[in-house]
Amino acid sequence: MTLTEGHLLEIGQSSASARFDALATLFDPMTLRHIEDFGIGLGWRCWEVGAGGRSLVPWLAKKVGPTGKVVATDVDTSWVTTLARPPIEVRVHDVAAQEPPGERFDLVHARLVLSHVPDPERALRSMVRALRPGGRLLVEETDLGLQPLVCPDECGPEEQLANRLRKGMGRLLVGRGIDVAHGRRLPRLLREFGLRRVEAGTHFPMATPACAALESVTIERLRDQLIAAGYASERAIDRHLANIAVGTMDLAAVPMVSAWGRKP
Repeated sequence: MTLTEGHLLEIGQSSASARFDALATLFDPMTLRHIEDFGIGLGWRCWEVGAGGRSLVPWLAKKVGPTGKVVATDVDTSWVTTLARPPIEVRVHDVAAQEPPGERFDLVHARLVLSHVPDPERALRSMVRALRPGGRLLVEETDLGLQPLVCPDECGPEEQLANRLRKGMGRLLVGRGIDVAHGRRLPRLLREFGLRRVEAGTHFPMATPACAALESVTIERLRDQLIAAGYASERAIDRHLANIAVGTMDLAAVPMVSAWGRKP
């Protein structure tokens, strides 16, 4: 994913794969719908920023065809190196510290990147600079403050426990310097960096198996840190994971804000 998130949510390969799969299931349909609306087609040049997962890059490659190009970058490209064949180019790249990997892209897309890099404004400026005139930027970030509960329908002790742990997770993220309210600021930032026709929308998935899978892998990874910070006990986390496995709670993912605009 990104530098800062990697330090906090760095997990083993199997758990990371489960996390990527859950994120793709929850949010890919929204992302692909936006890109389809932009009119992506043969010959487009695309930059996928923070391409930690494997789901979006092959789809983009199919859309742009052999006359197009998809540049997939991340600080860790181990998840996408096997995809490196025309029209896909894979590069190790830090969007917050390095110049963009080319210019005049028709599309630049970044999901869960800006709020986890040390200099999000520099990263965003790099993405805007890489666009051709008329090119589109699509950035997507979660916003925990918009809906801080993992169980909006707090109807019993299981849901109350889940929400206590989610609040602890939020405090832990804030304490590590991660911006948990970045999503709501995206439209303003895109306008400030010169994009036109800026729009945004929010996707709030709930009560799906992918929501449960994402919650389980996230809580398990943060177990030791939540306990060390005093936000949870070992027993509480075990009970919450057991409650998730039963499958009767209506769990929600953190809302994802998508914002997009066009370079004049």
